[in-house]
Parts: sequence; C-alpha cells; structure tokens
Amino acid sequence: MAEDKLFFKSVGKLNPKTQVPVVAIILQGVLAIAIALWGKYEQILNYVVSVDFIFFGATAACIFVFRRRAAKTGGAERAPAFARVPGHPITTGLFVLVCWLVVINTVYKYPENTVIGLVILLAGIPAFYFWRMRNRT
Repeated sequence: MAEDKLFFKSVGKLNPKTQVPVVAIILQGVLAIAIALWGKYEQILNYVVSVDFIFFGATAACIFVFRRRAAKTGGAERAPAFARVPGHPITTGLFVLVCWLVVINTVYKYPENTVIGLVILLAGIPAFYFWRMRNRT
C-alpha cells in the first residue's frame, strides 16, 4: 500500500541489508500486541474467523467463475491451474457451504465479536479513500 501511495511512505521502505519492511513489521507487531491485550483469545479468534471464512468461501466460489469462463473459451481442460480442483464441483461446493456455515455459526453464537471483526475490516474502506484523496492533491 505504501508503494501505491495508499499509506505512509516510510512503512513500505525496505531495509537495505535484509530487504525487509522493518517499519511495517514493527507497526503490525504493535497492533497485534494491542489487540492481544484488548481481549481474550476466544474473542480475538472470533473476530478473525467471522471475517476470514467469508473470504475463504468467496475465494473458493471464484473457481466456479473461472471454470465457466474457461468452458466458454475452449473447455475446462484449458482452465488455469488454480481452477483445476479434484472432485470439482462437489468438493468446491462443500467447501463453500462449510465456510458459510462457520460464518453463520459464529454470527449466531458470538454476534458482538462478529460485529467487531466486521468493523475492523470495514475501517479499511475510509482509510483507503482518505489516502487515495490525499494523493490526488
């Protein structure tokens, strides 16, 4: 993001010797410590699970799209390597279903933690637009 001018430039700067973004790693570590001190393990896990499994399921569902596009352009055998899945469409469909069931269960059992996880995720939207507008001026 720093490279795309969507965050502080210093965060994307690489250490000349190790080629590692030291500032980014320190920032991420500080945020992880703050989150760890803020809640219990189960709460933090629920923040992550509720959001992650939405994206896991959506990512797997994309395989259906890639396979359909490949079929239109010459058959499933020409599908990109990542779209070739053993047992597809059954295994892919089951995985997507299980992901959504995990999300539904997390929302049902831990609605407050799910909302916090979604708020953390959605906080990135105004941050993105702030940095994008900042770069236009």
